Amino acid sequence: MAVGILLVTHEGIGSAMKHVAERLLTPPPLRIECFEVPFDADLATVLPLASAALRRADGGDGVLVLTDLYGASPANVASRLAQLGTPVRRVSALNLPMLLRVLNYGDLALSDLPGIAVAGGRNGVQVDDV
Repeated sequence: MAVGILLVTHEGIGSAMKHVAERLLTPPPLRIECFEVPFDADLATVLPLASAALRRADGGDGVLVLTDLYGASPANVASRLAQLGTPVRRVSALNLPMLLRVLNYGDLALSDLPGIAVAGGRNGVQVDDV
């Protein structure tokens, strides 16, 4: 049993993040699924598709859902997913350091991963003045 990761993003973002993570960490230590919300999507229409992605991501210990922009359609879909019964924790402002950090702590419980994700995202932002 393991925690899964679901990237719920605008079009193009989640698949690109997943691709890079899978190239850098082969094989990835956790299952990564991606659901990209079309810009013109009706949330009621995409929810069943997002729910299917959530079920594919779940390794038995719940799913960490990472979204790209808090308050936007992907985050709203993620909010609805959290009400469907699968244990879910959500973190917004997805970036590559966040995703890689979570993957490097794949042995942790779902309850511990949001803090790891936030630290990875925050610590990955640097000003390079050299």
